[in-house]
Amino acid sequence: MNKRLTICSFAFVILATTACQPKTVRSEEPVAEPVVEATPNIAPITIAAVGDIMLGSTYPNETRMPPNDGVDLLKDVTAVLSAADIAFGNLEGPMADSGVSSKCRPGSTRCFAFRVPTRYGKYLKTAGFDVMSLANNHAGDFGDAARQSTRETLDSLGIRHAGSDKSTYSTTVLTVKGKRVAFIGFGHNNIVPNVNDLDFARQLVTEANKRADIVVVSFHGGAEGTDAQNVPMRLELFVGERRGNLPLFSRTVIDAGADLVLGHGPHVMRGMEIYKDRLIAYSLGNFATYGWFQLAGETAMTMILETRLAPDGRFLGGKIHGGRQEGRGIPTLAGGDASIKKVRDLSITDFGANAPKIADDGTISIK
Repeated sequence: MNKRLTICSFAFVILATTACQPKTVRSEEPVAEPVVEATPNIAPITIAAVGDIMLGSTYPNETRMPPNDGVDLLKDVTAVLSAADIAFGNLEGPMADSGVSSKCRPGSTRCFAFRVPTRYGKYLKTAGFDVMSLANNHAGDFGDAARQSTRETLDSLGIRHAGSDKSTYSTTVLTVKGKRVAFIGFGHNNIVPNVNDLDFARQLVTEANKRADIVVVSFHGGAEGTDAQNVPMRLELFVGERRGNLPLFSRTVIDAGADLVLGHGPHVMRGMEIYKDRLIAYSLGNFATYGWFQLAGETAMTMILETRLAPDGRFLGGKIHGGRQEGRGIPTLAGGDASIKKVRDLSITDFGANAPKIADDGTISIK
């Protein structure tokens, strides 16, 4: 075949094929990117909560201070506290480096006035604490100057605080996993939000709900000691003080919008109940109370209460990490079975069908 003819035939095929192809039109309009909506975070929020913390007092002298200047006080509990999204405790007594308490007579050695050195604040931070309640009957042991010192110490460490007074410092808000979590602190004196003032409690919870997705209420209330392990359905009086009708208070704040209620103050653990899918822990007991207290039996029992909350605040479950205070007040999670059993028995006795289910290993679930 003629070479020229072959080439011409091949060219004709190419032209014919090209002519059959659809025409490509270049658009000058930008191509819109697909819209990807943000997926809301539905992961539970974990809160690890403990009761009374008093890491040693330099007043009236240093005989009640821990060894090694307190460095080892919280080592055994740090892993559990640090693992939670938020770790909470009640700071029982101010952090201040000077001052004299008006509660104590000159020369008195039996006056329960606590003054924790400000340098001990770093132990709270290292242990994993994120927020502290300052609403209790010892926060004002050394007056307003020591209260201010406490706030400044915690602020410098990035630890939030709630309940230092009725207005400016009653509530604090943290952001965790994209959710805003408010803490409100209540006590039983006239300086802090009072557990006996239910109208004001409703007001604070309502205001907190406008600022936060989840609201946690902490209260310092109830009688003290081994005779006060059960929760009465009435007003409690102790040393002439009105220390709250705590079931009424707790249910009132949940009705107003609170999602978790954490109690402390009796120096012993108390039971727990479920109310409207929310958990109420009536007393978390002593946690790290060095030097001043007689720690034996129930007063030496302690725990870390780990809770899991849904983004809307519902209680999903949790765990009691039982423990005890050794020696003069060093918390350990070894041998905590007795603490778990104690809380379970008290919960069933006081709240019956409303008590959460607590397994032998401390796992808490809604029945």
